[in-house]
Amino acid sequence: MPQSDDDHLVDLAARLEHEDPRFARSLTTGRPTRPREYRRTGAWWVLIAGLVMLVTGIAAPDGLLIAAGLVTSGIGVQLLDPYRRPDEGDSGGAPGG
Repeated sequence: MPQSDDDHLVDLAARLEHEDPRFARSLTTGRPTRPREYRRTGAWWVLIAGLVMLVTGIAAPDGLLIAAGLVTSGIGVQLLDPYRRPDEGDSGGAPGG
């Protein structure tokens, strides 16, 4: 016997509460916040810090600071990628799963 629609909705609500409790709580108050995958504040701070390190390394010729700035900026840009999936890369890079 197939599950009723109510059971599906209860399962969906429980999964949403587990994955993003802040978003689920905001829905109950009537003032929804952005879901977790659209919150990018931390990524912007990482990118800004990387760019500051890069510019500082260029201004005061310091190769280590330039390299650290490039790496940090790359991490920030990767965090801003809107198409990344949380389960990507779990297979350890092995083709086919």
